Amino acid sequence: MGLAFGEQAAESAAESAAVLTVNAGSSSLRLDLVQGGCVLDSAHAERAVDPSSAREELARFLGGHFDRDVRAVAHRLVHGGEVVRAPAVADDETVAALRGVTSLAPLHLPPALALLEAAREQLPAVPHVLCPDTAFHAGLPEEAAVYPLPREWRERHGLRRYGFHGLSYGWAADRAAELLGRPLAELELLVTHLGGGCSVCALSGGRSVDTSMGFTPLEGMPMSKRSGSVDPGMLVWLLSEGGLSVAELGEGLERHSGLLGLSGTSGDTRELVAAERAGDEDAGLALRVFAHRVAREIAAAATSLPRIDALVFTGEIGWDQPEVREAVCRRLGLLGVEPPARDGRGDDGPVSADGAAVPVLVVQVREELQLARECLRVLGEEDS
Repeated sequence: MGLAFGEQAAESAAESAAVLTVNAGSSSLRLDLVQGGCVLDSAHAERAVDPSSAREELARFLGGHFDRDVRAVAHRLVHGGEVVRAPAVADDETVAALRGVTSLAPLHLPPALALLEAAREQLPAVPHVLCPDTAFHAGLPEEAAVYPLPREWRERHGLRRYGFHGLSYGWAADRAAELLGRPLAELELLVTHLGGGCSVCALSGGRSVDTSMGFTPLEGMPMSKRSGSVDPGMLVWLLSEGGLSVAELGEGLERHSGLLGLSGTSGDTRELVAAERAGDEDAGLALRVFAHRVAREIAAAATSLPRIDALVFTGEIGWDQPEVREAVCRRLGLLGVEPPARDGRGDDGPVSADGAAVPVLVVQVREELQLARECLRVLGEEDS
């Protein structure tokens, strides 16, 4: 099954070189040509990438752009581990080291590395820049990054909280500052990315000071198919007494839990909202558990801030699922958050009432633009 193509014209950039951005998510693939802050063309597939088909997917997209120069390729890297802690140009040594840490993000890293290999083969003359989501949280305060585990374990295995969705948070933070008309350096923000994967981040002056995901993208709130945080003692029990193998446990936590596991039918909130309205009790339970846990993680992250200047929703669910936003906000009255005054909007901006004690904003996720921005920053270029 090929990619569905959608074009966004940018006539003023028609003759300029572009940055190709490659974004392999846990259940999606997006390729974009970006120039001057505009998406010239894109291809998007709502499915997991088969590493064996990466070359075909990339070649199909590039085949329509022989007339355009690509100056660089920016690759989203969900987990850089200790190998890539900041955006950097890929080389053979780094790529080999990344192959050794794919178990840290088994849904994300294998397809991302397959696409990286394919892109380096098909575009060998341009720099390929690795942009890890974890880089945004590399400066987490020690108290937020350290797990309460034996020192020997932490030092031997590099156990720490890395955090994820950094590209999304970087973009959303800058947009929130623009929308609020205030310098980012002065703002205390709570931002939640709700999509196939879900997390929350507390930002002080644009810097991540706490986040809900940790060593892997499995920690924190429930997600579409991932469990989020559950009692570790229960997991030990399932391994020792419940008859599950390590492989079965990993498969269940990563692919059959979250909204899908709760509802038994779907991990898509749009489908669950419709099912709940039709009387599906399991769908209703899934949505209530999700809203409860998202609100709880937001409230927990708030303890890392001196005040809350705004609550920002981003990600596919955060952007276009008003029922979920309202259910979450109704649980945050203690923080001064009120339910949004409007269901939705077609652009970035507030959904809260004028003069709300805590403005609630929605920001469309634009990881492709953030990828291009970080790529050019590494190369020391300004986008034209």
